[in-house]
Amino acid sequence: MTADLFEAVPDVRPSREALADGAVLLRGFAKPFENEVIAALHEIIAQAPFRRMFTSGGHQMSVAMTNCGNAGWVTDHSGYRYDGIDPNSGQPWPAMPGVFCQVAEQAAAAGGFEGFAPDACLINRYAPGARMSLHQDKDELDFTAPIVSVSLGLPAIFLFGGPKRADKPNRYRLEHDDVVVWGGPSRLFFHGVAPLADGEHAVMGRQRINLTFRKAR
Repeated sequence: MTADLFEAVPDVRPSREALADGAVLLRGFAKPFENEVIAALHEIIAQAPFRRMFTSGGHQMSVAMTNCGNAGWVTDHSGYRYDGIDPNSGQPWPAMPGVFCQVAEQAAAAGGFEGFAPDACLINRYAPGARMSLHQDKDELDFTAPIVSVSLGLPAIFLFGGPKRADKPNRYRLEHDDVVVWGGPSRLFFHGVAPLADGEHAVMGRQRINLTFRKAR
């Protein structure tokens, strides 16, 4: 017999990294869903194109956004909120694709949150240099449900802090198909994204797309 027969078979399951109590990074978790997710993403963008929204203070965000699901997150001079209507088109946001629900539900379960049923997906597009300052996801009505965040495209540095804005955040490099889940004790932890480094991703090009699933209502 050759030595090859005794070589260990590599474990290709997504790795799991704890970030905090109730928060976990699932490396490569979205890989099995990738082709369907990207195809569905293109359909959503065709119906509800990316746009750079303005904060209540009049500042234009560096990240471009769109939404799908029963509710979409929007910001303008009146503040932050969820709305069932796309303000640009006057039409409901595109429906949540089945594959989006599938990856979100399975990732949440892998993170310890069974039964997650998202009704909103905020889709962020980061061009090189775009960033997201430290913030809490607190516009949702149900804090018992987790946040599920899927990364596609260029790698990004994810900042994950604590319950206070002053808490120093830890830095995690997120790659294509990585998923972060946080809820329970860390549901309202501050988090953000450092300025995106330039590059060219083989699948997504010169950008990072982030799908953030929530139970908004």
